[in-house]
Amino acid sequence: MKYPQKLITRLIIAILLLIIPINIFYLLLLKPTLYLSALPFLKLLPVITKDSIIINNTILFFNQACIATSAYYLLAILILLTKNINLKKSVILFISGSILIFIANIIRIDILIYFFLENQINLFQTLHFLFWKIVSSIYVVIIWIFLTKKLKIKTIPIISDIRYLLSKTKIFK
Repeated sequence: MKYPQKLITRLIIAILLLIIPINIFYLLLLKPTLYLSALPFLKLLPVITKDSIIINNTILFFNQACIATSAYYLLAILILLTKNINLKKSVILFISGSILIFIANIIRIDILIYFFLENQINLFQTLHFLFWKIVSSIYVVIIWIFLTKKLKIKTIPIISDIRYLLSKTKIFK
């Protein structure tokens, strides 16, 4: 497939990911997240329901933000918006990045559950806000940089495509 077709295909897939109302990552990762997040608290006999963990009569509800779905979407969008990544590298990048996101998210959830159960509500709320608003995006960017260096990907999302397209126009020749 030639560059214009590849670019259009990548952009269409990226747009579809953003507009499809079904959250694929939430559906795939809710149960594994619930079960693995409950593991450290087995002594407390956690009960796992459809979308929550009940520990000591406390219901901990898991929504899309708890599963870190936006992190997986950000990773997928970064991959799709990066020029010259072949399918094999894209898959390796996404699976490796997703595993790193998943592990960090389980650790984050367990830390938050611990502080919540220890009645450290102020610390829980502070850490929850810090993880949610700041750390998660920075973590995905760090994963992105680490994996692109490891896989020797030299192109930059969006910018490499723009540079290439500008180099092909008569204005910038």
